[in-house]
Amino acid sequence: MAQRGGVNESEGIPNHIQKVAVVGAGGNSGKFIVEALLGTGRHIVTAITRADSSAKLPEGLQVKIVDYNNQSSIVEALRDQDALVITMGVMAPKDQQTKLIEAAAEANVPWVFPNEWSNDTANELLSKETLIGEAKAKDRALVTKLGKSSWIAISTGFWYEWSLAIPVAYGFDFAKRAVTLFDDGETRITTSTWPQVGQAVASLLSLKIHKDGEQDEGPSLDRFRNNWVYVSSFTVSQKDMLDSVLRVTETNLDQWKVTRESVKDRYTSGLEQMKKGDRMGFAKMLYSRVFYPDDSGNFEKTRGLQNALLGLPVENIDEYTKIAIQRSKETPWAQ
Repeated sequence: MAQRGGVNESEGIPNHIQKVAVVGAGGNSGKFIVEALLGTGRHIVTAITRADSSAKLPEGLQVKIVDYNNQSSIVEALRDQDALVITMGVMAPKDQQTKLIEAAAEANVPWVFPNEWSNDTANELLSKETLIGEAKAKDRALVTKLGKSSWIAISTGFWYEWSLAIPVAYGFDFAKRAVTLFDDGETRITTSTWPQVGQAVASLLSLKIHKDGEQDEGPSLDRFRNNWVYVSSFTVSQKDMLDSVLRVTETNLDQWKVTRESVKDRYTSGLEQMKKGDRMGFAKMLYSRVFYPDDSGNFEKTRGLQNALLGLPVENIDEYTKIAIQRSKETPWAQ
């Protein structure tokens, strides 16, 4: 018997994803994912949300309310969905994604996109030293163990317009017109904007699930089953970012205070702050480690990108630098 989303056209089953459930549809990246999915005209998108959620959801969504203390409510919300996309903030309960993955298996959801949206979690050393890889690996392993769904992990790097606005992240303090360069400021990392993340998900979920026969050389979702997809907006150094900042602000370098710090010392300092309960230490540790001069933050170089395959646009860094500067004035970094 053909499964939902299969290729048995004689049984009237389409070879594409139609129904997509999104957790975190009103969040930073979630709203862009939802808008891009709706923009394709190919998907019915459902927001999975709590009754007490205050998130403002984009128009055009179906909404299903769940109680994370009642697993059956999650299962019912996910029935008949072709894919589950999970986006959650760092403050979400640690067991929330586990509950979603288990519910997706019980509801026979064929595809799960776990809460990745980060740097290269296939890099075991980077994952270990940023302290986030173990949990993500367990979630992927759980999908595989349950045997009802396949996972796809989308690596995007840090969010550019979010990270540039945070002094402890990419090193820029716009209020003080100051920048801290890690080492020489020339280490290149891969980073993505929120619209690019949204478009990547929509493009991926618009692919055929399976190839149409052996002669079909086009891309399909099967190609990425239980694997990683690497996308980005820019692969840049801090000095590249600084050049963009100077253009956008119409300032000169001599109008900025530029300091330098050993990136390894900064990483160690972040760990020490964490031990003291300072959550800013986590951000310092996380970002510093990705800027190590070992190319671990540059997955365009180490893995290659799927941008062209997915038809993603080439973006203008200055446009998003401008957005980041505005965010730094209006939005506390943790929001």
